[in-house]
Amino acid sequence: MEINNMNKESEKLYKILFICLGNICRSPAANAVMQKMVDDAGLSARFLIDSAGIGNWHVGELPDKRMRNHGFKRGYQVNHIARQFDARTDFEAFDYIIVMDEDNYKNINRMSQSDKEKKQVIRMIDYITEHPEATSVPDPYYGEGKDFDYALDLIEDGCRGLLQRLCESESTPNSL
Repeated sequence: MEINNMNKESEKLYKILFICLGNICRSPAANAVMQKMVDDAGLSARFLIDSAGIGNWHVGELPDKRMRNHGFKRGYQVNHIARQFDARTDFEAFDYIIVMDEDNYKNINRMSQSDKEKKQVIRMIDYITEHPEATSVPDPYYGEGKDFDYALDLIEDGCRGLLQRLCESESTPNSL
């Protein structure tokens, strides 16, 4: 990945919030994957990364053990404590709200109060380049190990694409 376009000393801070249904599988995995990519690129000071769920069923819990295990095998620490999306504060606190599927997209957009907030909500699939068959990042919660691996494949692909796009936007403003 070409990250040379991103100035490590620039004052721009990218604030990204990943969203899934319960904040125990996909969004905490995306949080961990993106954080590792940013750290490995030496850009940690340029990013604030978090995740949240639409529902409150798992607030305060660690991610699903299967996602933690599959992530660990790939070198990720998927250990985010689940929280629920809060429209009152999260639209203000984050620049980009990246959702995992179309239902997440619709739910978060229903909570938005302005065109500016609607523009902040972006589908993860828009950054996936290596999996043309994918139409979303499917929820692996009711699946098997292969479903967690596939979700991670898509998340890695999407996070690479998102980071690349942000790096490109440094030299071409408004390109995200």
